[in-house]
Amino acid sequence: MDALTLLHSRNSAPKLTTPAPTGEVLTRILSAAQRAPDHARLRPWRLMLIDGDARHQLGDLFTRAAQQRDPQLSEAGIEKNRQHPLRAPLLVVVIASIQTHPKVPRDEQLLSAGCAAHSILLAAHAEGFAGIWRTGINATDPVVKAGLGLAVNEELVGYLYIGSIDGKYKPLPPVSLDDFVSVWSG
Repeated sequence: MDALTLLHSRNSAPKLTTPAPTGEVLTRILSAAQRAPDHARLRPWRLMLIDGDARHQLGDLFTRAAQQRDPQLSEAGIEKNRQHPLRAPLLVVVIASIQTHPKVPRDEQLLSAGCAAHSILLAAHAEGFAGIWRTGINATDPVVKAGLGLAVNEELVGYLYIGSIDGKYKPLPPVSLDDFVSVWSG
């Protein structure tokens, strides 16, 4: 698939199943992150892979965090939190590791980590896999961040759920460039 077809056809896939990428294919997908825009070559991101039984442990962590936020959480709410990580066979947690730098502000480093995440999704699509980027409360919750071992200078950019598409991609409506492109004339 050529690059423009890849860029124009990538779509989020909320329903994922096995198999997930492994071996050399997974290595190629994750290596795509290294080509993200990166002022001063800080590589202000790191990746954490969660698959197999570790997804159940992550569900337990999500549940503990949810119960701390809401001690009256219903059984349905508990089960929903427990099931979140099971929606894909592989989760790639993208973490921004913010460094103090005289020329590269925090926001630029955070955006760079976001570009690394997007590169992973594009590479997964190029390799015939599907994915979706999820955040929500579990990306900012201090219990979750501590449970995943994030340092004080780190932020969770998102959870990339990756696997094989279960069903079909949802159709994307066409978008006019006029909706988001303008020309500045000085």
